[in-house]
Amino acid sequence: MSASLATVSYIGATILFILSLGGLSNQSTALRGNLYGMVGMALAVLATVFGPTVTAAGLPWIAGAMLLGGGVGLYAARTVQMTQMPELVALMHSMVGLAACLVGFASYV
Repeated sequence: MSASLATVSYIGATILFILSLGGLSNQSTALRGNLYGMVGMALAVLATVFGPTVTAAGLPWIAGAMLLGGGVGLYAARTVQMTQMPELVALMHSMVGLAACLVGFASYV
C-alpha cells in the first residue's frame, strides 16, 4: 500500500470515528455508532499493517500485541460485573495512556 493510500485510509477512519461519537450520543443511533467505530478501527489497523512503514519483521509483533490485548479484553469482558464497570473503564483508559506513551517512546528510539 502506498503512503498516500494509507493517509486517505487514516482520514476515512478519522471520519468514521467522529461519526461513531455522534452516533453514541443517542440511544436510538448507538448501534450505528458502534458499527462506525468498528469499521473505522478495522480500516485504521489495516492501513497500519499493510502501510509502507511496517516491515515483515514487525508483523509478528503486531499480531502478538493484538492477541494479547484481545485476550485481556475478552477476559475482562467476561469476568467484570456491571457494578464494576466504572473501574473497568478507568483501567482501559489507563491502558490507552500507557500505549500512547509506549508509541511515543518507540518513535523516539
